[in-house]
Amino acid sequence: MKKVLFISSTGGHLTELLQLSVMFDQVDYHIVTEKTKSNSDLVKKYPGKVDYLVYGTKQHLYRYLFVFGFNIFKSLYLFLKIKPDVVITTGTHTAVPMCKIAHVFKKKVIWIETFANSKTPTQAGKMIYPIADLFIVQWPSMLEVYPNAVMGGWIF
Repeated sequence: MKKVLFISSTGGHLTELLQLSVMFDQVDYHIVTEKTKSNSDLVKKYPGKVDYLVYGTKQHLYRYLFVFGFNIFKSLYLFLKIKPDVVITTGTHTAVPMCKIAHVFKKKVIWIETFANSKTPTQAGKMIYPIADLFIVQWPSMLEVYPNAVMGGWIF
């Protein structure tokens, strides 16, 4: 059974990612997201299958730089602990280090560009597009932005 690490930031990206929970009985899955009050109950819903990164926002730049740096090291730790075959993400900045780490270790990276963007790329998506093994968009118009992507349709 393939080990699949599902990772995203909290909020809408996590909501999109959890739409893929129908896959959970077909793979050895693990979920990584930022810890917030709104998703702290994930550990109860998916016991032993959830780890958290520190929540950070670019609106508080100095704190964010520290948090992002910490999350890079924690992502490496989690990657080595979980040893996934595949990393699947709906983004955003939280997932970039894990995707880069997976790429270095020659593991598959699947990026699903957020439903929220129908015409413009995300910063994180632009960073991962060149290294993704599969880059999925949810809007046909995004194929103009990411010509080598696959149109996957809406995740909802």
